[in-house]
Amino acid sequence: MREAYHVELEQLAVNLAAMSVQVADAMERATRALLEVDLSLAEQVISDDAKVDDARAQCEEQAYALLALQAPVATDLRTVLAAIHAAESLERMGDLALHVAKAARRRHPDPVLPDAVRPYFAEMGEVAVKLARQVEQIIKSKDVEAAKTLESDDDQVDDIHRHLFTVLMDREWPHGVAAAVDVTLLGRFYERYADHAVSVAKRMIFVVTGKMPGYGSDDDI
Repeated sequence: MREAYHVELEQLAVNLAAMSVQVADAMERATRALLEVDLSLAEQVISDDAKVDDARAQCEEQAYALLALQAPVATDLRTVLAAIHAAESLERMGDLALHVAKAARRRHPDPVLPDAVRPYFAEMGEVAVKLARQVEQIIKSKDVEAAKTLESDDDQVDDIHRHLFTVLMDREWPHGVAAAVDVTLLGRFYERYADHAVSVAKRMIFVVTGKMPGYGSDDDI
């Protein structure tokens, strides 16, 4: 009985890792759709979002079943609770990739991004996808030190996001209000995506250590 229970816990981690792959692929494709004005890629991200939603529902159903039937304690309880929160963050990452893809579709066949800001979004997209793929490995390994390294990569996205405001506020911005709104929203999508990846990493630290890293404390990652 206990062996079957731990198999279920392991399967929960496998499902979460698979969700990380899904949302990493989604943001990678959405970024390409944005930069390359590729409607087919945007449509793929949009249609695949339902699979991410289904994966979250499956993870939550499995987690709640373990809570109800096994009454886990200590590390096992932390694992189940962390899985519920991580699935929510991962689904949100998928939603943010979806928003990027919808922006690309909405403006097609015109590009969403002015040439001046394309390099910033290429870099943010690369870092965001890297974070999601790192999250996959952290879920599998429960490597606390690897989880702690994510925030430095997240800082890179935050720095680019802040710089975008400097670009947008320049009096010489020649691309109009609509483009400025698009750039502002898209920058926010990438910034939030990276934040959610860090949140998942923090949940894995909580599983191992029993402490939830916080912002602005010695437990920060």
